[in-house]
Amino acid sequence: MTAVGPDTRPHADLDPHGTLPARRRAPLGRLLRSELRWIFRRPRTLVVLALLAALPVITGIAVDLTFDGAAAPAPTGGPGPGGSGPGEGPPIFVTMASSAFVLPLGSLMTLLILLLPLTVAMASGDALAGEQSTGALRGWLLAPVARGRLLLVKAVGVLVVALAAATLVATSGLVTGLVLSGTDGLVSMSGTRLSVADVLLRLAIAVAWATVYLMAVGAVALAISASTEHPMLVVVSVLGGLIVSGVLLQISALDWLHPYLLPTSLTSLADLIRDPLALDGLAEGAFRSLCYLVIGMSLAYARLTTRDG
Repeated sequence: MTAVGPDTRPHADLDPHGTLPARRRAPLGRLLRSELRWIFRRPRTLVVLALLAALPVITGIAVDLTFDGAAAPAPTGGPGPGGSGPGEGPPIFVTMASSAFVLPLGSLMTLLILLLPLTVAMASGDALAGEQSTGALRGWLLAPVARGRLLLVKAVGVLVVALAAATLVATSGLVTGLVLSGTDGLVSMSGTRLSVADVLLRLAIAVAWATVYLMAVGAVALAISASTEHPMLVVVSVLGGLIVSGVLLQISALDWLHPYLLPTSLTSLADLIRDPLALDGLAEGAFRSLCYLVIGMSLAYARLTTRDG
């Protein structure tokens, strides 16, 4: 957004009676349209979204070529994306070769580890820290826009990026899976055949869950973004936190800490591939994400309303 300088003309705001009129607030709809137009015109946003759309295609083709001419393992009820335990069936990425439904969810689970949070962290870093560094944020305040409304507009912008990124991955994965395996490949990890409507419902739940998870990451990133003028610091801090959380999740001696770590429920997305559908793990993960969301937005609001300039 272009910075708007103060009107330096003497008595510019005075009405015929010589009193200061109430300053008009910028309409919220116009602010949101301006913010979204600004976000999706950034080249790095478009590049990252294009990469997110391409990765499920590359993964599907790679898995298809790997099992070309060989019998792919039949889905029998596997675990998370990393591998399988004794008697639990093949890993998700192996099952992709025989089930078009597994590719979009497997891609979503994998990209939620780092690349999707990176996309949201970039948007959050540009939203406050990036505009603060270029002076554009002062233009918002002179519009005039109250700081609470400013944070709301920025949060909606991050939410739209998160929803667009998750939808793009799921859609690209589903289309790729259908092209490679056809509608006959809509099979759950439990080996049951699913209808198209059932698959679309499960993918919609996955996209909604991933958006809430990403918005929790975005809220924390906005809190950091409100405290610095360096957007790269926001990205590094968020990715560093997620990597450290991933390491801590591998240490069994810290089991007491795991329920408080945001990535704990990522593997719960695999429950959407099983039949019957179990939502307990996803509900727990959504609640954890909402807690992070409330804390992150509260910190961002507190920092934004108490800072000078």
